[in-house]
Amino acid sequence: MANTRNKGKKVYRTMRGKTIDMDILAKRNELTPAVGNARVNARGDELGPGGKIIKKREDVIKEYYEQAGSAKPSSGTVAEEIAEELSVDDAATDAEFEAEWVEDEDGNFVAKGD
Repeated sequence: MANTRNKGKKVYRTMRGKTIDMDILAKRNELTPAVGNARVNARGDELGPGGKIIKKREDVIKEYYEQAGSAKPSSGTVAEEIAEELSVDDAATDAEFEAEWVEDEDGNFVAKGD
């Protein structure tokens, strides 16, 4: 349960009455490698062999926002773009499909000759 006297601080009291300040705990361990295979520390820096910092968190965030801003603007709706991609040669593909498959009495498509 969070302590309400320290607004904005993350101070918790354990079942045994011990208080834990999560902000101080995070600051103490921010350079500790994170558990798992993400190869980052608790702060968010990318780590290389031996736990050395390759790229700082600020650089990672800056790179992300540079790439996120460079997205290609769409000319229309997503449905229009998908329709353009699919309408390449629909007439030919329909004819090929009809030549290989037939519909049975249950409404299922089966290969010709089955």
